Amino acid sequence: MSGLYCIPKLHQIEEYLAISEKYQMGFEYNDFFQPSVLDDETETNRLIETYLATGRDCSNDTLHGAFFDICIDSIDSRIFQASDFRVHQSMDIAKRMGLRAVVFHTNYIVNFRLKSYLETWLSRNERYWKGILLEYPGQEIYLENMFDDSPGLLQELAGRMADVPRFFVCLDTAHAMISGSPLAPWLEGLKPYTAHVHINDNDGKEDLHLPVGRGVFPWGEYDAWIRSFAHKPSVLIEVRDCKDLRESIAYMERHALYPFG
Repeated sequence: MSGLYCIPKLHQIEEYLAISEKYQMGFEYNDFFQPSVLDDETETNRLIETYLATGRDCSNDTLHGAFFDICIDSIDSRIFQASDFRVHQSMDIAKRMGLRAVVFHTNYIVNFRLKSYLETWLSRNERYWKGILLEYPGQEIYLENMFDDSPGLLQELAGRMADVPRFFVCLDTAHAMISGSPLAPWLEGLKPYTAHVHINDNDGKEDLHLPVGRGVFPWGEYDAWIRSFAHKPSVLIEVRDCKDLRESIAYMERHALYPFG
């Protein structure tokens, strides 16, 4: 495999299948984080069965888990129960499809610096994800930076979980770029724990999911960073449609960005 991933869309599935075959790309399924899908068992089953019917090997594919309002560190039992329910739905879908990993978000309250809150977030996340990994021995879990304003909290959790098999960081480089913190600490601080990366471009202010090369992201810095890994992480080109995916691939090929060149 090239190590590249894309987000398939069923209305263009033949085109995505062709791109996947040409570039040895995995799929990261984004259909299943929508509450409207998770609340509709018939639609969930239809999506799963349609993707499996393509006949492709999806054992290296990933799934973006539920993230809207998910708060597994909540001290409110009802909020925790709702969040836990959605996480289990995501994991059950990945297990049923035979996928290798599920991506979840950190989802903590940014700028809430109270020491007790941060320690609660760390301890509850550590305990929770260890339990989920025991329940689902066939899947990995990647925790992604979302609104995080610095890499410190995710880095601390990843360090505590470093000896836990199948728990890794998904570094979203665009989220890191617009976080308000310099990009370099994100790249270096989370590097020991990163197994999956999300890439796209933006204007330096908003998470626009532009094609690679359309914004102001420092792609040379990214390329040098990812080539320095002994074991390369997988890379999702996280853009909105097939046209933007093709534009991203063309830019990466033209500028010899990993895994091209």
